[in-house]
This record gives sequence, structure tokens and C-alpha cells, in this order.
Amino acid sequence: MDQESRLREELVGLGVLMARLGHAHGSTGNLSVRLADGWLMTPTGSRLGQLDPARLTRLDAAGRHVAGDPPTKEAFLHRCVYERRPSAGAIVHLHATHSVAVSCLATVDPEDVLPPLTAYYVMRVGQLPLVPYFPPGDERLALAVSVLADRHAALLLANHGPVVAGKSLDAAAAAIEELEATAKLHLLLQGQSTRPLSAEAVAELRARFPID
Repeated sequence: MDQESRLREELVGLGVLMARLGHAHGSTGNLSVRLADGWLMTPTGSRLGQLDPARLTRLDAAGRHVAGDPPTKEAFLHRCVYERRPSAGAIVHLHATHSVAVSCLATVDPEDVLPPLTAYYVMRVGQLPLVPYFPPGDERLALAVSVLADRHAALLLANHGPVVAGKSLDAAAAAIEELEATAKLHLLLQGQSTRPLSAEAVAELRARFPID
């Protein structure tokens, strides 16, 4: 199996996993992976749990649609992150319930939305800024994301959901699962006195486990 065929199968498998975990309902969310000469993406209107590897969208290095079904209307969002993060090999964008719920809270810090409740959140997600709200498919979102994507592998779109880049599909998936789990913890702990990791503990983790 050549590399592109393998990546097609991996992307489809990840879609099935995200749907099975309950992180992708209806036709929400989109996935992409970088190729040597472009990208593979989930098509517009597709259910992540029912993807067909042969029908995945293929874009060339200039972002032109060259094969497969029409791309997600948020293809520009993926391309924007790839351009700002040369090390990114894959991007996962979901409308996962707990992450979206946190993105709707008026009390979050837009510079860093979630507290460092666990070591793995710090190691896999790092700092999580909130991107201002724009309607789905609105290309003004690209500018807002561009301001942040070079410094942050994970972003939370206000009233929308998380976008996470990683070296591989597996790395991006692991990070967004950690983000969703931490969002759930954060909501469960609302109203309780919590003990997040200290600034010193966070600094040590970031030094030992830098996020590309």
C-alpha cells in the first residue's frame, strides 16, 4: 500500500473512532492530513463515521480541488493552520459537546480557556486560546486563526469547537481527545474548589514535553 492509500485508510479510521466516541454528531467536524503535494480532507456534508477513502477530497499544494468529493467549507481553516505550522502533518476539528460547551462560557480566559487540571492536558494541548466567533465557513476566521496558529497547536473557536494540529493524525487525535476530556472535567468541577497544577509544575512539563 502506498503512503497516500495508507493515509486515506487512517483518516477514515479516525473518523470512525471519533464518531464511536461520540465526538462527531451528524455531519459536524472535519479532518485533514498533509501530503507531499497537497492535502486530503473530509468532504463537505460528510459524516465522520461513514467516510469512503476513495471519495476523500484531494487538494493540491495551491489548495485547488483536484480529486474526490467537494471539500469541507472549512478547508480554508485547515490550510491556514498548515501554513502557519510547517511541522503539522494533520488537523482535527470537532464540535465535541464538552469543548463546545466551554467555548460558550462567558467566564473563560480568552488567552487560556482551560485550567491545567492534569499533566497530560499540559503535555498534549498546552495553552488553549479562544478564537472570536465567526459564522461557519466565514473566511474572516482565517485571519483570526492566523494570529494564533503559529504559537498554539490547539485553538478553541468560540461557540463552535476545537481545532488541533499534530505531527500525525494519531497525535492530533490524542490531543483533541485530551482537550475534550479536560473540558468535561472542567464542567464537572464548576462550583467546586479546584487544585490545578501549579505554575512551576506547568513550566516543568512544558520544558520536558514541548508541543511542536
